[in-house]
Amino acid sequence: MVRNIANHIPNLAGAAGSIINPAPTPSPSAPAPINLGAIISPVSNIPNLADMLNMVANSSSQSVRSVPPLTSADLVAVDSRVPVEDRAEPAGPEEEEEDAYITVLENWDDDADSDSSNEEEIYQNWPGSSMPNGPMRRDQIDNLPNNIVRSPSLAPLRPPLPIPLPVSQSAKDRKPANQKMPSVATIRVSRKKGKRTPVGPQSAVARASWLDVWKGFRHNVYWATLDGQLMSLWKKRTDQFSEVLFHVSSITNIKKLERGRFSIYFKKKHYDFLAHSDDVQDSWIQSLLATRGQPGPEDLHIHGPITIKDPRSRIYAAIWGHDFWIYPNKDGFQLGVACYSIPLNLATIRTTGKHSLTLTTPFKNFNLSVDSSKDLSIWLEGLSSSISSALSCSQVATRLWKNPSNRQCADCGATDPEWASVNLLLVICHSCAGQHRALGSTRSKIRSLKMDNKVWTEPLIQLFVAHGNRLGNQVWGSQVPSAEQISPDASVESRSKFIQDKYGKGRYRRVHALASSTELMQQRLREVVCGGDIEETLSLICSGSKVCQTDLQSPSVIQLAERAGQALQAELLRLNEYTDMPPYVPKSGYQRPASAPSGEEDEELHGKLEEDRFLFSLENDSAACDVLDLREVLSLFRKDRNTFQFELITLDNQLICGAESEDELIIHLVHILKVILPSGVSYAEVCGAVGVSKVCVLEDGGAPENSEAWLLLWDDGVSVHRARRDAKPSLKMELEALAHHGKIVPSEDIVTLVLGQRRISLHFDEHHSCRTWYSLLQDALANQNAGKSSVPSKEILYPVDDLKEMNLVPLAVQRCIQHITENGLMVEGVYRRCGLVSKVSQLVEALVRSPISAPLESDEQGVLDAAAAFKQYIRQEEVHLFPECERKNWLRAATISDERARFSAYRQVLQQLPSENRATLNALFGHFYMVQTFSQVNKMTPHNLALVLVPTLFHSLNTDLLKMTRELILHHTLLFLQPQLKDEEEEITIL
Repeated sequence: MVRNIANHIPNLAGAAGSIINPAPTPSPSAPAPINLGAIISPVSNIPNLADMLNMVANSSSQSVRSVPPLTSADLVAVDSRVPVEDRAEPAGPEEEEEDAYITVLENWDDDADSDSSNEEEIYQNWPGSSMPNGPMRRDQIDNLPNNIVRSPSLAPLRPPLPIPLPVSQSAKDRKPANQKMPSVATIRVSRKKGKRTPVGPQSAVARASWLDVWKGFRHNVYWATLDGQLMSLWKKRTDQFSEVLFHVSSITNIKKLERGRFSIYFKKKHYDFLAHSDDVQDSWIQSLLATRGQPGPEDLHIHGPITIKDPRSRIYAAIWGHDFWIYPNKDGFQLGVACYSIPLNLATIRTTGKHSLTLTTPFKNFNLSVDSSKDLSIWLEGLSSSISSALSCSQVATRLWKNPSNRQCADCGATDPEWASVNLLLVICHSCAGQHRALGSTRSKIRSLKMDNKVWTEPLIQLFVAHGNRLGNQVWGSQVPSAEQISPDASVESRSKFIQDKYGKGRYRRVHALASSTELMQQRLREVVCGGDIEETLSLICSGSKVCQTDLQSPSVIQLAERAGQALQAELLRLNEYTDMPPYVPKSGYQRPASAPSGEEDEELHGKLEEDRFLFSLENDSAACDVLDLREVLSLFRKDRNTFQFELITLDNQLICGAESEDELIIHLVHILKVILPSGVSYAEVCGAVGVSKVCVLEDGGAPENSEAWLLLWDDGVSVHRARRDAKPSLKMELEALAHHGKIVPSEDIVTLVLGQRRISLHFDEHHSCRTWYSLLQDALANQNAGKSSVPSKEILYPVDDLKEMNLVPLAVQRCIQHITENGLMVEGVYRRCGLVSKVSQLVEALVRSPISAPLESDEQGVLDAAAAFKQYIRQEEVHLFPECERKNWLRAATISDERARFSAYRQVLQQLPSENRATLNALFGHFYMVQTFSQVNKMTPHNLALVLVPTLFHSLNTDLLKMTRELILHHTLLFLQPQLKDEEEEITIL
């Protein structure tokens, strides 16, 4: 193409220049001016540009405004972004590639270039489109007088859904250059087939699965849900607010692409999706097509710009009926693509300033501000009116369906269910309601959303709106295998068996941590009902805790909830006062379900960590088929150190993860543990961890307790860290003390550690975790009793030629190096980030006065404080490290261009230093060499270290000193420990 243009346009640059800056009077000797027609004629020989350039040539003599408007057919033929089925000629290769794989949605804030003056004509080409009921044009909004728009009749662009276009054969036969791919996996993962997280109920118009999504060129993995009207993208399945939300009526087209890809179009922009299989891709396209013709949301009251705080950002908001929709900007509102919506039926509104108001919900408080007092009164009136309308709405079903999880049957996934199990907080369809009745009223109490009006008290409605199917399935269906999940068209027999297994036997139930002890559960229930934790209350009830009063001498749990003013707790307890739940049966390890095939095999996956999520894919660079929220991890166990493997335990999964090397293994372990462990855990504990489990502290020091904690078995001992920051301080027991003076008392899922007068009892959430952790502890104690260490001996802190040289290093330097080596090698920016000023000053004084007693702390902030104090101490001692008489020699050596000669000069200057100085510099740069070996984690490369250390060591910063410091770190062994050759001494003289 480039050669073709060059051959037909020999002087395009000169021609363009003459057009832009024409000479007033051409000289006789100058070449004749080149006109636009002379340029267009040869360019028109290029086939792909012929039609377009002929059009430009024919209209070049006219002004832009005089160009006649294009017809809809002409516009469709030019704009390859808009797919049309009856197009006269197939697109060329370049156009087709861009059409199939180039995302239009590159910048949400700047799309002026893609605006079309003929948008109405474009959308008239879609089947069934109707402009009067469809889009609200941009000029209709822009020309309104006020910033805030009050218009119940105007709506964002919502044309009906067209038929998706098939992928052309030429696109299938080649791999596009700009095809977007997920990031490559970093670790191998093995788990049992059938252990995959169930994708949830599916139906003709209901769909839910993990999808790789490209928004422009920004890639992410989202949990995508479709309930027949709204499609939402969530970062996690348990999130309360989505990342992207849109009504299906906003979709203008769906395009099916190759290899599991499909695109959803909105007016001028679109999202690219990648499913992990063709079946998932087809099911999504079928479900989206089934929603075609859905009317858009009604009752648009107010819309306009608004500022949201925490973090502060400018957004566009709209009140649709009883929901408050948040859009990224005005363009998002026009496209119908929002970030999330806030249900107003549980919200309250109040003013907090001259131009500020706060919207309070059970999940989050939204602090909002507007531009003027007039805007404040308009928004306040609109929100208050919608909240009052939502609260006074007599239709129970409408209010319950505001919770997205309640729009589908909790058991089979049928849309718009009209029945509920009021005591289990489940919204179900008519077919499943019949099977629930067969369970008996002592297990499930069935009521109609539309006929049993007296049952639906305001507290009960609030329970379902705030929790509903999300919480009910979290308790009863958290472990449903995908192969056993029923669909809306399930037979009576399969539906009956599934509901009996789910609620009659509790096969998929997630029991409470105290389920093995009825007494402890009853005690915990009396504590929980006095607070607002509905989730734990339901978990206790469904695990077998009794609500009915057994001790007439003490108040019942219902009375306790009423006295504490917990209306929702009291309502839930009254509904379950006489219920009877399936008994708790302890699990003995990871046994397959009774219905699972006997030949169950391991499933090999590829995994990669992303913030607080673990993404799994079937292939190394394919779309995610499942995502694990790392906060769901119950236990982590290091396998045999020679295999570079670790084991992750969740409530319904057991995963074996394998890395390629020890460094990769440590990187993954540190990433996971930093997410799940509370603050205050030292890096020595993290890097040396062998077994980590989430436990419940039942007793500590003879006092009963019921608090979550993390139990760590690491190189030097056992640690217990409370999950809550305001709880008791961490407990640490040395392995040696436990081995010789301690006592371990195991029982069913409970381990009691006794050391001296201290006694602590710990309950494990899962039996396999308890058994594995106890086994690892027994092995570690056996090694202690045998006089052996369970881990390899610690390495020397830094390389030395003679161990006697270590005695010449100042004690403060040794103490800091040892502390940072043991606790800070994995801390990101360990020597770059600042410590607390007051703490650093105290540490420097302590290091000068008494290094042994300096209060160095092992958590992340403590390591940063120690590193900052170490740098300040070196800065004070730099006169002794680099005497004034030797500095010129260092600078002279650093300017030598030949590397071999420069290194020889470094060694010669080092040999001329006093032994104490040389030993201290060897310790410093040996330590910095150790730090940079972990640069993949701590980001302290030799160059980054040099940038931090040169001002500390030399009080100045220049290129030669940076290069010298970097080389002293990177080539520490060569410069400090290798003896200088005799010929080098004769050849190099710098003094």
